[in-house]
Amino acid sequence: MKRFAKWVLLLAVSVAVTVPLTLAGVPSAALFAALVVGIALALAGLAPAGVPRRAGVAAQGVLGVYIGTMVSQNAVGALGPNWLPVLGVAVGTLLLSVLAGALLGLHRDVSPLTGSLALVAGGASGLVAIARELGGDDRVVSVVQYLRVALVTASMPLVVTLVYHADKTHGSAGVLHESATAPWYLSLVMLVGLVLVGSTAGRLIRLPGAGLLGPLALTVVLQLTGLSFGLSVPAVLVQAGYLVIGWQAGLAFTPESLRAVARILPTALALIVVLGVATAGLGVALAHLAGLTPLEGYLATSPGGVYAVLATAVETGSNVTFVIAAQVVRILLMLFVAPLLARGMARLGGRRRTAEPAVVTAGS
Repeated sequence: MKRFAKWVLLLAVSVAVTVPLTLAGVPSAALFAALVVGIALALAGLAPAGVPRRAGVAAQGVLGVYIGTMVSQNAVGALGPNWLPVLGVAVGTLLLSVLAGALLGLHRDVSPLTGSLALVAGGASGLVAIARELGGDDRVVSVVQYLRVALVTASMPLVVTLVYHADKTHGSAGVLHESATAPWYLSLVMLVGLVLVGSTAGRLIRLPGAGLLGPLALTVVLQLTGLSFGLSVPAVLVQAGYLVIGWQAGLAFTPESLRAVARILPTALALIVVLGVATAGLGVALAHLAGLTPLEGYLATSPGGVYAVLATAVETGSNVTFVIAAQVVRILLMLFVAPLLARGMARLGGRRRTAEPAVVTAGS
């Protein structure tokens, strides 16, 4: 009964914190709230021992399908003849992310694999969900990833106003038109099928992070072939998935590991700023190659905060369809390729150190 009471307390406080964060426009508010609340209750000795593995895998699957529904034929078609520059910029962002992660991995409290996952510029919630499965420390990954998202989202209005002098007096004429969505019961059946088939197939082919990437890959295929029939993931399941993923990382914190993460933050903050400036440079290149405005190039290559990007693109009359298509390409590339590169970084780092410091990995 005591264990049940801890779960009730964890859920109640997490929901109570999620509501105001959602109203304030915080990205993935439920995940952030669950992470913070999980840490607080774990340190106070009032939290459950941990999230059951099956619940974690189910949450990964739900999130994978949800991310997959961001892909659409219209968005991909919007790239037109500019798909190669967009792909090149996404690859450049990925390489910059892995390089920044390798530098973070030089810190004594972080392994190269954890550092690489922590600074990948895209798919924050997805990478947090599979970090532990890949052999990284999901506590470090979650804190650094959401520090990145928070900084990018908070700085975007300032950059748009002070650097690009954007005019927000008119909306965008290029807003994506949403297609009809399937009834909730059909979406629920498809969701269950995609999660079960995708995760199972992913494990059979030894796909890294199969619980997330398997369902994600299947959903993308259905979206691009027009066979998704308007699939949409019920909002309550998305929020539940975010809560489980946040708890998974937050409940593993100890006072010692929290101090270790605090030591990492100054280095991580500096690398996030450098990464943001570098991707802004890639945005200048993309704007030149694709015939975009400098603002559209910046929004298309922004290393995080995709919903803030969408809102800003609409407010400033930018080419919303192109910007979101470029963002989707970036997110998918990060989620599918970053785990492979991170493992490569881990092998290289293994020659320098054989294991992560115990101060960070305990309980991971």
